[in-house]
Amino acid sequence: MRVAFYAPLKPPDHPVPSGDRRVAQLFLAALRMADHDTLIASRFRSYDGRGDALRQARVAAVGARLATRFVRRCREAPQIAPELWFTYHLYHKAPDWLGPQIADVLGIPYVVAEASDAPKQASRGWAAGRRAAERAIRRADAVIGLNPADRECVLPFLRDTGRWVAFKPFIDAASYPGQVCVRAGPPRLIAVAMMRYGDKLASYQILGDALSRLLDLPWSLEVIGDGPARWAVEDALFPLEARVTWAGEVGPIEIARRLASADLCVWPALNEAFGMALLEAQASGVPVVAGAAGGVSEIVVHGVTGLLVPPSDAAAFARAVRSLLIDHPRRAALAEAARHRVRAEHDISSAARRLNAVIDAVSRGSRENWAPTNS
Repeated sequence: MRVAFYAPLKPPDHPVPSGDRRVAQLFLAALRMADHDTLIASRFRSYDGRGDALRQARVAAVGARLATRFVRRCREAPQIAPELWFTYHLYHKAPDWLGPQIADVLGIPYVVAEASDAPKQASRGWAAGRRAAERAIRRADAVIGLNPADRECVLPFLRDTGRWVAFKPFIDAASYPGQVCVRAGPPRLIAVAMMRYGDKLASYQILGDALSRLLDLPWSLEVIGDGPARWAVEDALFPLEARVTWAGEVGPIEIARRLASADLCVWPALNEAFGMALLEAQASGVPVVAGAAGGVSEIVVHGVTGLLVPPSDAAAFARAVRSLLIDHPRRAALAEAARHRVRAEHDISSAARRLNAVIDAVSRGSRENWAPTNS
């Protein structure tokens, strides 16, 4: 099937890395793995980070023109017209101004992966973006939900609740070493995250606070990531002094290599949707200590593949890390369980099969084969 793929926040080939770009790439790859002829329909970014009503109006106007142009091309060359529109990640700051209009005119199914609503923005700066996101969700033939926290706000907009499809976050597990490495010597901790102001910086600050309570134990920390808040992150981790190695921004292959040599992934995950880096760590056989925020508990099983602590609780985070630093056998057991669980439940091959079932069902106008499950 010809599928038009669109990510209004950040296209999958955007030059700036992020977790959102990575998930977009994975959905694109999963659709292609399922043998769908999937092309990026547009690289138009609808993101407005300031709540600027005038900017949203301009973006909406540009989106309408692009949608009209897209439809015109399809009518001129029917062989390129998509048979389904697939939008990844829409919300009030980055709504989809293209897909609903194009799907209506072409008469094709409209599928959304990862949609959310922010009721508080109904009368605030992002009111226009919020209304556009709501219209798109209402139009959707299926909404694939990666984060269960989004479900409550999205369900009221759906024509029926069966259009919500629970979906586990996924990665290409084959890209990560399958062998669990048990190493002697001081444990090596690792954190993988961009350095941005807001929740990312707050997570680094919690991490610095927590690890500063563990200086009586031998360990080292490698930090992978970069960004505009680099100096503030360095300040947050300053108490750890020479124990920190700064890797900077590296590519996916290098991240996988560095994860394979780590003993424990540590990340407070403040307000994270689910945290792709945590999934990648577990695929590499690295247990995780993280904050139990958002959908993190969907990918880290407390006491099985890692340890979860209350969000923002640096003392609890430190206690969890300490318990694993001093218990080598337990770390090894968590590592093996983490690697196995990712391959069994979060691999791209399973996601491709599930996506194919969703697309087949909406194309036939039937939902009986993809009613919400956790499979």
